Formats: sequence, C-alpha cells, structure tokens
Amino acid sequence: MGFTTGLLGGITLTTSLLYLSLRLHTDNRAHQSALLRQQSTLLQNIVAPPPPTPAPLPREVRAGVLESAKDRWNAELERNVRSVQNVDWEEWGRWAEDGVSRVWRRAFKGSREAVDRAAGNA
Repeated sequence: MGFTTGLLGGITLTTSLLYLSLRLHTDNRAHQSALLRQQSTLLQNIVAPPPPTPAPLPREVRAGVLESAKDRWNAELERNVRSVQNVDWEEWGRWAEDGVSRVWRRAFKGSREAVDRAAGNA
C-alpha cells in the first residue's frame, strides 16, 4: 500500500466515522428535544389546563340542482302516497257505485220508456 492510497483510505475512514457520529448525535438531540417538548406540554396542562375548545359551527352544504330536483320529487311522491293511504276506500266505492247506477238509470230510462210506448201502441 502506497502513501497516496493509505492517505486517501485514512481520510475516507475518518470522514465516514465523523459523519456517522454527527448524524447519530443530531438524531439523538432531535429525539430528546421532542421528548422534552412533550413533557413540558404535559406538565403545563396539569398545572394550568387549556380552555375547552368551542364546538364547531354547523356547516350547511348546498346541494346541486340535481339533488334539489330529487328532493322535490321525493317530497311530492311522499305527499301523494300519504294521501292515497288516507283515502277511505269503502266510502269511495259507495260514491263510485252511486255514480255508476245514476248513469245506468239515465241511459236506460229512455229505452224503457220507448219499450213501454211501443208495447202500448201495439
């Protein structure tokens, strides 16, 4: 091993060890700093607790046009279903039956009179 090779090898080894030592020392100090900060905050909170944070304000999210249209459609559909559910179907059936019988009587009243007249003329 020559002079130059030995010198460069020694410098490389020394700087590598120095870099790794400084890196380890820096990382240890950063970790210790974080631990001390955490402990300090913990002790301060024990002695003088921070004021409670206010409740978050309710946020209203505006829906788009499509969502508004869906909501209106659903509200109208619910209203129609409720009205159908509240119908008294027996009463409605009697009303429809009376209407049909009135129409039936009117339609065939004239034909019965015509049959009676025809039978009376004969």
